[in-house]
Amino acid sequence: MNPSTRPNSASDTLENNDIVIRTENVSIFYGAFQAVRNVFLDVPKNNVVALIGPSGCGKSTLLRCYNRLNDLIPGARVEGKIAYQGVDLYDPKIDPVEVRRRIGMVFQKANPFPKSIYENVAFGARINGFKGNMDELVERSLRGSALWDEVKDKLKESGLSLSGGQQQRLCIARTIAIEPEVILMDEPCSALDPISTLRVEDLMHELKKQFTIIIVTHNMQQASRVADMTAFFNAEATEGGSRFGYLVEYDKTYNIFNAPKQQATQDYVSGRFG
Repeated sequence: MNPSTRPNSASDTLENNDIVIRTENVSIFYGAFQAVRNVFLDVPKNNVVALIGPSGCGKSTLLRCYNRLNDLIPGARVEGKIAYQGVDLYDPKIDPVEVRRRIGMVFQKANPFPKSIYENVAFGARINGFKGNMDELVERSLRGSALWDEVKDKLKESGLSLSGGQQQRLCIARTIAIEPEVILMDEPCSALDPISTLRVEDLMHELKKQFTIIIVTHNMQQASRVADMTAFFNAEATEGGSRFGYLVEYDKTYNIFNAPKQQATQDYVSGRFG
C-alpha cells in the first residue's frame, strides 16, 4: 500500500468521546531523517492498543511521542497533531512534565530506583505534590500492580532485591501511583520469563478497567492475548537507502489476526516476514 495515504481504520467508526488520544497525519523526524510518516491512529478509552511490526518501523518512536519523551532527543520533531482529550500535546503552552504525569511510561527493562520498595512507589507521587495518605496510596498502587501480597512484609527492602518480573510490576506500581490516565508500555515483557510475562499480561486486563494502555510488542501472540485494538506498522526504504515507518492497518485485534484487509498485514501475522 502507498504509505502516504491514510489506511482503512477502525478509528473512523469511533465516537469522539471514546477517543483518549487522536493521532492525525503525524510524521516524526530526527534532524533530516524521517522515522515515521503520515500516521492516523485513534486510541479508545479503557482499551489496550498494541503496536506491532518489524524492527525499525517506528513503533517505539511513535509511543514516545505520546508523552513527549522524544523532546529529550536533540533534533527530534513532530509534524501533524497529537491530541490528548482534545488538547494538542505539542502546543507551546503545554508543560511536557504535566503530559508525562497524565501519560505514564513503563520501559522495556525494569528500572526501579535504588530505594526501598515503599519509596519506589511513593517517590513520584511525592514530587508531584500528593497530599493524601501515602501509606494508602502505596498499598493501593502495589495491589493495582498485583504485587502487594508478595512485598507487603518487606516494604523497607530495596526494590533492586526483587526478581525481574517483580521489578517490572514495581515499575508499573510506580507509574499508577501518580494516577495517570494513559499508560504506555514499551515491550514490557521482553526481558521476562514466561510466567512473569503472563502475570504482566493478566495485570493489563485488570488495569484497562481504570486506564487506557498502549503497548509496543514484537510478540504477536502477546498482542493477540492482551490487545483490544492492534496497529500493524511496516517500514519502507527511500531512494537514499534510509527507512521510514508507516501504519499499514489498524483494527480490532481479532480482525488484524484473522481477517486483515492488507496483504502486508496477512504476510506479517502469518510469519512470512518480520
